[in-house]
Amino acid sequence: MFHEKYKRPTTTSGDLRTPVTFYEYQPNPGPEPGEHQKATLFDCFAQVDEVWLRDMEQAKANGTLSDITLKIRDPHGSYVPSNKHYVSVQSVYYSNAPYRIKEVQPNLQDHRYINIIAERTS
Repeated sequence: MFHEKYKRPTTTSGDLRTPVTFYEYQPNPGPEPGEHQKATLFDCFAQVDEVWLRDMEQAKANGTLSDITLKIRDPHGSYVPSNKHYVSVQSVYYSNAPYRIKEVQPNLQDHRYINIIAERTS
């Protein structure tokens, strides 16, 4: 008879320690170029993955300053991340710089979370 043993989840609530804010931009009114923050869409806690050397090489190849990977709890429809949105990591190490969301991936190992890949814009 097969007995399934309990497997500890790879990500727990204690790993989601860094506050992040998702928002969108809109063009500046008038003839001046640029954008400004329009509205805050969603606030939550995330796990910010370490930057690996391969990520830095990929960021250089893409022409971006840096890429980060975030893991957040699945909001189940209350917020749907899009590549038109931006994210700000509220940590002294990231200095609240805006990151543009490049890709949103469901976490296939654990359906309670989603992975977000973002690139630094400025």
